[in-house]
Amino acid sequence: MPTLEHNALVEMFRDQPALAPRLLATLLHVEVPPHASVAVVESSLDQLIPVEFRADLVLELRDASGTLVLAIVVEVQRDVDPNKKFSWPTYVAAVRAKKRCRTVVLVVAPDAGVAAWAAEKIDLGLGLGHVEPLVLGPSVVPEITDPADAETELAVLSAVAHGNGSNGLTVLQAALGALGRLDQEHAMVYFQLIWNGLREPMRQALEALVMERQIEGEATFPPFVQKLIDRGKLEGMREGKLEGMREGKLEGKRDTLLRLLARAGVVLTENDSARIQACTDIATLDRWIDNALGAKTAAEVLS
Repeated sequence: MPTLEHNALVEMFRDQPALAPRLLATLLHVEVPPHASVAVVESSLDQLIPVEFRADLVLELRDASGTLVLAIVVEVQRDVDPNKKFSWPTYVAAVRAKKRCRTVVLVVAPDAGVAAWAAEKIDLGLGLGHVEPLVLGPSVVPEITDPADAETELAVLSAVAHGNGSNGLTVLQAALGALGRLDQEHAMVYFQLIWNGLREPMRQALEALVMERQIEGEATFPPFVQKLIDRGKLEGMREGKLEGMREGKLEGKRDTLLRLLARAGVVLTENDSARIQACTDIATLDRWIDNALGAKTAAEVLS
């Protein structure tokens, strides 16, 4: 059954038909025929072959005169599936026969291992002919670290391909920034696509980053990001971070007060010391610090 990740990638190419030929030319260095339009067409191939053969997406490229110059069969592949080595040649042959034009298969494979498998030439028999899928995998998708450097869809593909890598957090920030250019419905789907592909350490790093930006009041991510991340976990982290920051500030105030009292020669009883250590009100500590300036006794300070 198709997953959210599978369907989201298919819809990306469905919503932006020109994306596929553009990536073929820029990332895979394929000589795409000059064309004036790209259109999504019916992907069922059952007119020529059994109905169970259905490609994820079929695109038609036409020149200015309306002549069909290329067909692209787009397949999203997240796992190794030996059956595809039989169905992909079928897609090429069926579309080529039906449309009477050159036809290629473009496989979108976010996983490096799956991409390497998908890129293998498919021998049609006795080495006399083959089909060679064009594969959009991590090795050809660049690491986008600045959302201004590329279109939103490429930034999303970069996050899917490289989000768990050594520069993963930077790539994720760029992708989240790029999502701000989309309507909320598409942005939420793409974020879920990215999030579902992240391993736990990178999820935690992204959660911490979102939390940090919230604490600092920097609204650098789309507002729905914090909703799609596990709110209970995020809020717990946020509260823990805030509590840690507050406790650190209190400890600093207590240390400052104790140093001032020691420098002034003010003697503290055990009760005085315990009272200072137990104080959790920053305003009170600030008042005691002010009192310590020129004070001679603990009573004058802790009044």
